[in-house]
Amino acid sequence: MSFAGKYQLESQENFEPFMKALGLPDDLIQKGKDIKSISEIEENGDDFKVTVTTGPKVLVNSFTIGKEAELDTITGEKHKAVVHREGNKLKVSLKGIESVTELVDGNTIINTMTLGNIVYKRISKRM
Repeated sequence: MSFAGKYQLESQENFEPFMKALGLPDDLIQKGKDIKSISEIEENGDDFKVTVTTGPKVLVNSFTIGKEAELDTITGEKHKAVVHREGNKLKVSLKGIESVTELVDGNTIINTMTLGNIVYKRISKRM
């Protein structure tokens, strides 16, 4: 199944505690919590380009499965990491955050990010 497509955030769990744990200021957390971000995924073999637009903020990450890439984080920092694919899941560990993006069916992507004991879950639907 291909990840390629455009997805809009439908719902999320534990947004505020997760963002606080990352050290984001409260005003940014309050601004961001109700914005329905749009994720656009381009997939060409093992090469991916993921563009996440949240209000005025655009985060773009390009990577090849199994190869080290420099990835931007939610906080704006860049870190080197390797994205792995296991069936319909993309997994990456980035600065203590375990991220799993799962294509549940042809129209739903669930992104789960774990930092310590905080699990932040984002559910997005194909547009």
